[in-house]
Amino acid sequence: MKIATYNVNGVNGRLPVLLKWLTEEQPDVVCLQELKAPQEKFPEAEILEAGYNAIWVGQKSWNGVAILTKSKKATVVRTALPGDEDDQQSRYLEVKVDDLTIVCIYVPNGNPTPGEKFDYKLKWLERLDAQAELLISSGKPVIIAGDFNIIPTENDVYKPEKYLKDALFLPEVRTAFDNLIAQGWTDGLRHLYPTETIYTFYDYFRKGFERNAGMRIDHFLLSPEFLPQLKNGGVDKNVRGWEKSSDHVPTWIELENI
Repeated sequence: MKIATYNVNGVNGRLPVLLKWLTEEQPDVVCLQELKAPQEKFPEAEILEAGYNAIWVGQKSWNGVAILTKSKKATVVRTALPGDEDDQQSRYLEVKVDDLTIVCIYVPNGNPTPGEKFDYKLKWLERLDAQAELLISSGKPVIIAGDFNIIPTENDVYKPEKYLKDALFLPEVRTAFDNLIAQGWTDGLRHLYPTETIYTFYDYFRKGFERNAGMRIDHFLLSPEFLPQLKNGGVDKNVRGWEKSSDHVPTWIELENI
């Protein structure tokens, strides 16, 4: 099974890019973030024509998450991250696909710091930590995938010294990621490639893609039940060079015997 995550940065505006990539790569499950589309504007018909069923939580402006799957046995578990009934931002979707639990997340960016946006990010990550603990304690196979807006280590960003005051790289945020790993989750790509430079995001400014000046902020966290099946993984970097592409690149893993 091939599972991908992709911050599409506007599902309607970049629909041709998404459909082209789906046709070429044929992942079995795709987690999408930053739909920038209200619920009624999601391109369900076009996605279905491409061979995928879709479950989504839309929202106008910057948020929105979706899970696409070739399987017809997909059921919704949660459409919001527990812990704050007043939180109206669409950033969490938990779906059961066959016997697997797939969680798609879009962690808040948090910039500028200090400020309300960073405070919200830290509180959101606290809630994610609590939910992740429940999920991993279930003993069932779970994958949390998406745009974490976290640069875990200096090896995950071009010129880390430039991001010392950035909400993606501040110690509190990196500690939150480390706390998830300490629960027993495995960072899928880093497990496969312990020392390689891997970037999943290239800024539109200053020719970041052309200079390979990027960062790794899109991640897969695998519960222990998945780790023996982790076969392969990578990024489809070439997609970043397509016309009107997202600033993120599709990121994927492959699991065998599933």
